[in-house]
Formats: sequence, structure tokens, C-alpha cells
Amino acid sequence: MEARAVAKYIRISPYKIRRVMDQVRGKKVEEALQRLAFSPKKGARILDKVIRSAVANAEHNLGLDVDRLYIKSVYADEGPTLKRWMPRAMGRANRILKRTSHITVVVSE
Repeated sequence: MEARAVAKYIRISPYKIRRVMDQVRGKKVEEALQRLAFSPKKGARILDKVIRSAVANAEHNLGLDVDRLYIKSVYADEGPTLKRWMPRAMGRANRILKRTSHITVVVSE
């Protein structure tokens, strides 16, 4: 039995959130939450929230034991990119890409 949670359109680059995901992949849920609590990265707060949602889904919807859960898989797909312009010298403009992510966490017993 496995439960999952998905957070879509999160305003962080998939590259940046994947660096945090690598620290918790395959760990027990309580150990993963402990690691994220002490991580200074912005992605740690976001990932913490998604993991807690997946645990709540497992407990409420499937009746799984919270103490025995581990993170089976966690991945970030690229969402839509917001395109912005920044003025530069001599009337030119540079494009700024504000990337978004779709974050998925799967927990299993």
C-alpha cells in the first residue's frame, strides 16, 4: 500500500528542489522530516509540507501505520515557466525565466 501527495505550480526551480530531495529519498518519514527541519534551503520547507500531506493521506485514506512509513519515491517535474523581461543597456532586454515545479512524494509501509 502506498499513498502519495502532489504539489503543483510551486515557485522553485526543479534543479534546486532535487538537491533537497536527494537527502531524504528512501529514508523513514520521521528521519526525513528531522533532516528537513535543520536544512537551510527554501526547498526543505516546501518538501516538508508535501511529505506531511502524503503521511496524512496514508493515515486517513488508507489507514496505514505512520511509524512504519518510509519515502518510496520523491521527484520534481518541471511546471510551466513564467517569462519576464529585464531592461538592459542601449534599449535591449534580457529574458528571465521563472521556473516552477510539480513535486510528487510517494510513501509506503
